[in-house]
Amino acid sequence: MSLIGKKIEPFKAQAYRNGEFVEVTDENFKGKWSIVCFYPADFTFVCPTELEDLQEHYAALKELGVEVYSVSTDSHFVHKAWHDHSEAISKIEYTMIGDPTQKLTRMFDVLREEEGVADRGTFLIDPDGVIHGVEINADSIGRDASIWIDKVKAAQYVRQHPGEVCPAKWKETGETLKPSLDLVGKI
Repeated sequence: MSLIGKKIEPFKAQAYRNGEFVEVTDENFKGKWSIVCFYPADFTFVCPTELEDLQEHYAALKELGVEVYSVSTDSHFVHKAWHDHSEAISKIEYTMIGDPTQKLTRMFDVLREEEGVADRGTFLIDPDGVIHGVEINADSIGRDASIWIDKVKAAQYVRQHPGEVCPAKWKETGETLKPSLDLVGKI
């Protein structure tokens, strides 16, 4: 079942951010764009490369008004320990949500039940809490955070310009399309 167009459900979770434990709820997502990045587990191999890459793009995403959250089924305590002991993870400034109850992982439909861990899922959520983008990769395939910059820009553009759509490979200065009868069969 697709999550595109669905509003996130109410939740409450503990997280680690910049040396502090914080509570995160669905209210944190209201009024701004968000990227939620699920990953299988702390203290692993591909996961730190992805989260470090996401940190490298965090400033650019913040400039676009996007807040970033990473989520695994580990606890917020494990996130802190990983942050304290990994060169890659120690760089992270965004919020690392713990989901030991697996509520969020189930809500976003990325839980591998038999293992109790999340798939590599990334979600783009608008200021109303509605999901606009989803990417899910196999455990052995790491993600590239840079692609989300153009996806965010496209989502923000079409939100501000109802009736227009962004074609493949759209860039911020590129042309958009206005779906109409006149375009049918002409692209």
